[in-house]
Amino acid sequence: MTIIGVDIGGSHISAAQVSLNKTDEPINAFHESDVDTFQDKASIISSWTEVILKAANGNKDFKVGIAMPGPYDYVNGISLIKDQGKMASLFQLSVKSLLAKSLNISTQNILFTNDAEAFLAGESFSGAGKDFSNSIGITLGTGLGSAIKVEEVVKDAKLWTAPFKGGIAEDYLGTSWFIKTANKNYNIKIKGVKDLLNSDIDPSISRIIFEEFGRNLAEFLFPYAVRLQTQAVVLGGKISLAADHFLPFTDSCLDSMGYSIPFKISKLGEKATLIGACLPFKK
Repeated sequence: MTIIGVDIGGSHISAAQVSLNKTDEPINAFHESDVDTFQDKASIISSWTEVILKAANGNKDFKVGIAMPGPYDYVNGISLIKDQGKMASLFQLSVKSLLAKSLNISTQNILFTNDAEAFLAGESFSGAGKDFSNSIGITLGTGLGSAIKVEEVVKDAKLWTAPFKGGIAEDYLGTSWFIKTANKNYNIKIKGVKDLLNSDIDPSISRIIFEEFGRNLAEFLFPYAVRLQTQAVVLGGKISLAADHFLPFTDSCLDSMGYSIPFKISKLGEKATLIGACLPFKK
């Protein structure tokens, strides 16, 4: 039976066929699309269905593993997302049932997984986390995603709301922190992290901002890495693309605290999440 991995976000969906019998190049028939999730439920489901069916490539007999951000009732496939505006029309509805009807498949052939959990599971299956039995997965982007792996079990760590520096972790480890810090401290307006690398921004300022971010990451991770006896941290998300600019400071800070740990940048990118979303079918 064909297995399709799906990664759904607030404005985007990607889907592909996933082969769980091989760890090298397990992705085929990849498709993606932007989706306006401020629309009504029928429009959203229709947009998602279109991309999933493209990945199915004419197959009628298929299963679908879906990675979805929280809050979500993953077991029953019910959306609990309402405060972000996106996907609000699906709040408290069985997305599993709506998609099963739209795709003309059984609800038993659809499984949901937290997106950060799926990321770490995918990287552990065939990517940067493959060689570690105890690891932490962190996705750095608009928000902070986190998951932990202990032996063969991968779980959503939900660390984005963890208390940190008088606020929560996501306040200091996401895109919004860069935007606020650049504007407040240096009167520089940026839309994202990559803007700090533009030639018109003083590199010494960029370095200071990246250094502070790198130290924030170290201070945040330290207690969890020690407690879990973590062997490695697997980094994903768009901010990880700038890892060369902040990871040296993270490493240095952790060294000073007496706990060195390797950081591994995602090898699979968004494909990791597609693979991880399908792994529950393997079990």
